[in-house]
Amino acid sequence: MIKHWVRKWKADESGIAAVEAAMIFPILAVILLGTFDLGYGILASQKTVRASQVVADLVSREPEIDASGIDEAVWAGELALEPFDAESFGVDIVSISFDADEEAQIEWRETRNMQPNADVLQSVLPLASRNGGVLVVSVQYDYAPIFVGFSLGGLSIGQIPMREVAFTRGRKSAVVNRI
Repeated sequence: MIKHWVRKWKADESGIAAVEAAMIFPILAVILLGTFDLGYGILASQKTVRASQVVADLVSREPEIDASGIDEAVWAGELALEPFDAESFGVDIVSISFDADEEAQIEWRETRNMQPNADVLQSVLPLASRNGGVLVVSVQYDYAPIFVGFSLGGLSIGQIPMREVAFTRGRKSAVVNRI
């Protein structure tokens, strides 16, 4: 009787589908969440680009800007990141002028929550114009994927720093001055 029951149990295949589903479901869930996270990462990158453009546009509108105008431009850049949390949002705004020999010099700089863009003077050399100017806005945002802190086989997923630089000229003057 026991032999008959053991043979019947070995031949029974009714639980195989449940076992296969239990083995495949975690893999499918990771693929689904990874695809979702990839899409969110692309959106965060696009929002970072937009934030740099918004800040540059608002700062360059007038020939002079004060501290409250800079605050408003930075706040608008943070709003451009929505629905992402702007806690890791950083901005570096640099107004640069060119002399008669097209040598660049920094007129003023405002940096918040990030390291200043060290290459700013080198990056504007192709934009040099005699007695002209340019405004450079660097934005940094640290994107935290769903799997942040997850490690597998020595591969660890951390925050992804996104950095974008926007260049613009003053709309009403060659150089945007700070008052």
